[in-house]
This record gives sequence, structure tokens and C-alpha cells, in this order.
Amino acid sequence: MKIIDASVVVTSPGRNFVTLKVTTDQGLTGLGDATLNGRELAVVSYLTDHVAPLLVGLDPHRIEDTWQSLYRGAYWRRGPVTMAALAAVDVALWDIKAKAAGLPLYQLLGGASRDRVRTYGHANGRDIPELLDSVRARLAEGYPAVRVQTGIPGLKAVYGVSDTDASGAAVAHQQARPLVEDWDTDAYLRHMPTVFEAVRAEFGPELPLLHDAHHRLTPVQAARLGKDLEPYRPFWLEDCTPAENQEALRLVRRGTTTPLAVGEVFNTVYDYQALITEQLIDYVRSAVTHFGGVTPLRKLFDFAAQYQIKSAVHGPEDISPVGMAAAIHLDLAVHNFGIQEYSGHQPLTEEVFRHAYTFTDGHLHPGEAPGTGVELDEELAAAHPYEAAYLPVNRLQDGTVHDW
Repeated sequence: MKIIDASVVVTSPGRNFVTLKVTTDQGLTGLGDATLNGRELAVVSYLTDHVAPLLVGLDPHRIEDTWQSLYRGAYWRRGPVTMAALAAVDVALWDIKAKAAGLPLYQLLGGASRDRVRTYGHANGRDIPELLDSVRARLAEGYPAVRVQTGIPGLKAVYGVSDTDASGAAVAHQQARPLVEDWDTDAYLRHMPTVFEAVRAEFGPELPLLHDAHHRLTPVQAARLGKDLEPYRPFWLEDCTPAENQEALRLVRRGTTTPLAVGEVFNTVYDYQALITEQLIDYVRSAVTHFGGVTPLRKLFDFAAQYQIKSAVHGPEDISPVGMAAAIHLDLAVHNFGIQEYSGHQPLTEEVFRHAYTFTDGHLHPGEAPGTGVELDEELAAAHPYEAAYLPVNRLQDGTVHDW
């Protein structure tokens, strides 16, 4: 079997998605997700101009060799653009291999280690009463665990919490130019314990509650928040401080027993080395789409397992159903699975990307279709072209851009 074509499809059925389609001389095709939110076209160029021409003529079954060749052969390694492109190639080749075998991808990864994949959903509100309503809605949808985010008194807009315009309509966080959002760390640190207290009072001690700090805290501030939340037993505190400085997590770990989840912006194992070997975190958060694909992420999970650290794949709406499907297959197969983020996709997105995976009673299953189980409607995709969209920028009260 040989690869005869590799093409890139860019579509925006509610969100921008970048998909690599690899075609073989035996009629099998594979899809890979290369979406890099807010920098999509950089990956399109990397794939179209530099990677796709190198794939033609290769044996699609040689997944490891192809991955290593593209990673090491470029000389310029790592980085989100490179790793998103490699992820698309890797997942597309796994899709082809599993289709050739007539098996769902998880069977090629060692088979199922569980019957279904536990998820958590997103609950948010501009204030605590609105948040409580959102938690009720997620529980009604069957989610067994919930991430809680709220607005902060005195701040107009906070990432992860919908704001409204003068008409009362929700303001999209992704816009043609970055939305400017407010931030006040002291106000946030005062507010979050009251949020957890209210949610626990309403829903009791058993509901797993997660919270994402979006990298906005210094190590000392993160340790303080983790300590303050301990009475409410959070499932985890996510991205409490920018973890590129791996030593920072040592200070956080010494200051709190709240479990820590890190890594959605990481793209290679080197970002995790100290965090894993020193057991400074409890969950690794990288996405298949941003970590170079199934091949390296499976290796990361095996590495983490040696230190009793679990998987928790990043799964926002800007990961396409192709990337989500690959994650679910991996979730089902690995032994040290923890939990899967899942917020679903808009109906139009699911028409463009028809998928075999299902969401039932708060749990996912990849389905039994050969490959990853995702098919792309290219005609419908073409009817929804790329639209420029960027994530917000945070500024402090004095106008300084804040790190996150």
C-alpha cells in the first residue's frame, strides 16, 4: 500500500477546523485533526507546503517511522504548529491502518481497558446562582463530574464565562479581533472559595468538581488557592500556574494537597519530564491534536503511569470530532485513564464530521466502526469557509496584558 495524495480541508461549521485527508492506492483514506485554535492557517501552510509532498509514495503502515522522520528530519523540532501537523499525519495513518485491519482503532492499541469513558462537562455563570443553574443542566445531561467557572464581582468579562451584550445575547469569546477581558487576581482568590462553598452546599460532597485557573496565578497564589479549596475536596485544580517553568509546581505541591492537572498547552514529553518524575501533578492534559498524535501521547501516558499519574485529554469544542474520536479510542485503551473533557460540538459541526462515537449517561464510547469512525462531508465543509477568530486577551485593571 502506498500514499497517493495528502490534502488539507479547512472549514468553519461554527468553529474553524483543519483536517488532513490521506489517500492510498488501495482506496483507503485516513483523516487527521490539525486544528490550532487562532493559528489555524499556520498549520495549513506547514502541512500543504512542507509535509503533504513528503507523504506521497510512503507506506502508510509505517506510522512510527513516518512520525520520527517528520519530527527529526525537519531539524526544527517541537512547537505547536509542528506538533499539530504531525498529529494530523499520525491520526490519519492510524485511521488507515485500523480500516485496513477492519477494526476500530482502540483494538490496535491493545483493546479496551474499560467499558466506557467517563467525562466531565462545563458549568459556568456570571454569578453563583447562574452557575448553580448551569451545574443542574450538566447533571441533567448525565455528566458525572462538572467543571465550575464563574464571573468575578467587579470584572466585566472573564474567560470561560459567557458575557452578554446590550440586547442580552451571549458574546462570543472568539472574534475577528481578540476580545479584551478583565482580570484581578486578588478578587479571584477571594471569590473562588465562596463559589465552591455554594456548589457543595447545593449539590453535596460526592459530586466531582473541577476548576481551571487558566495559568493566571503565580506559584504562591496557586498554592494559596489550592489550600483554600481543600475543604471542598476538588477533583482537581487545572493549569494553576504557567507550567513551562516546571520548578514552579514544586512550590505549589508543597503548599496544597489539592490534585493538580496540567498540560493542555504542552506539545512534547520534554514539557513534562520533571512534573512526572517528581510527581508534581496528578493528571496530564495534552490533546492528541496538539501533542503530535496518538503515537507520542500513548507513550506519554505509559511514562506517567509509572508514577501513578492519570490521563485527562484536553477536549474543548475547538478540537474537531476527528481529534475527539482519536482521544476516545486512546481513553478506552490505556490503563491509567482518568477522565475526558467533553463539551460536545454544534449540530452543524457534527453534520460535517459524521462520527461513530456516542455520548450516553455522561460517558463516551468510540464505537465499532473501522478506523477512528469519522467521515468528512467535504461538500458541506466547503460551504463553510474559514473565518478569522481569535481567543481573548486578558488585561489587568491598569491595562497590562496578563499572562495566562
